[in-house]
Amino acid sequence: METIKRLYQNYLNKKKSKDFTPFVKKSQRSFWGNVILGLFLLVMALAFFFPVVYMVSQSLKPMNELFVFPPKIFVTNPTFDNYRDFANVLANTVVPMSRSLFNSLFVVVIGSVGHIVLASLCAYPLAKYKFPGSKFFNQIIVYSLMFNSAVTMIPNFLTIAGLGMLDTQWAIIIPGFASTLGLYLMKNFMEQIPDSLMEAAQIDGAGYLRIHFTIVMPVVKPALVTAFIMVFQSFWTNTGDKFIYTEAQKGFAYVVGQVASGKVAGVGTSYVGISSASSVIMFAVPLIVFLIMQNNVVSTMATSGMKE
Repeated sequence: METIKRLYQNYLNKKKSKDFTPFVKKSQRSFWGNVILGLFLLVMALAFFFPVVYMVSQSLKPMNELFVFPPKIFVTNPTFDNYRDFANVLANTVVPMSRSLFNSLFVVVIGSVGHIVLASLCAYPLAKYKFPGSKFFNQIIVYSLMFNSAVTMIPNFLTIAGLGMLDTQWAIIIPGFASTLGLYLMKNFMEQIPDSLMEAAQIDGAGYLRIHFTIVMPVVKPALVTAFIMVFQSFWTNTGDKFIYTEAQKGFAYVVGQVASGKVAGVGTSYVGISSASSVIMFAVPLIVFLIMQNNVVSTMATSGMKE
């Protein structure tokens, strides 16, 4: 294993060097070019950040400000009444909120981890080995990214029904395993790993699974984390109402959607503020996960990976 350690250390040293840094090229823009680019990026940042500010402001508005016309962007007298009303409504639902949260956490954890493991195992041979039909499979993966989830809903329903998994959390988890976004992302990242690194591991007696989990997976960690964030958000916001019919089996996203739309008893005319509060809560969880792992996401998008 000394050969593997030496090659991996050389990669780390190369990654820290200037030759490996993707931003060492000096910009050819003029001063005013940089100013214009900076202003453009500022405008775009404000445009993308505005819906978040408005959503948070709406959730803090009292009842008399929610129905003002024309609507105000910023809240004048902030209050947490909408969040308290939201919590009170959830506390009075037929199914306890703890049960809905458990269902969602079960789907998110099992689905995200399972997808990462299966996608990485599939991406490894597609990226590093040539076999009959490998190009065809790669093209299928690329083409699958162009299809909307609504297109595959009927085939997914028939498959899940045939497996006898309707009205269970597995009806959401199993189709998530087959998502090709994480597979495509990790395959492209694995293609940049030097073959010499894996050949040295084979010479030292490492098997395919050991090479995959001890060498390949640590190297592609940025792509792995990026795929995890995307899959996490998909599972977290999935209501599963097309596959799950029993109230006790439904997740937190479904319950929140019912409360926000005023379809739950006890909401009354305050559903507008409760809807804004529920949107902030549903948005906050993926945002926190992203903020914790954002460094790896930036590395995936910015670096070019390892080179021979």
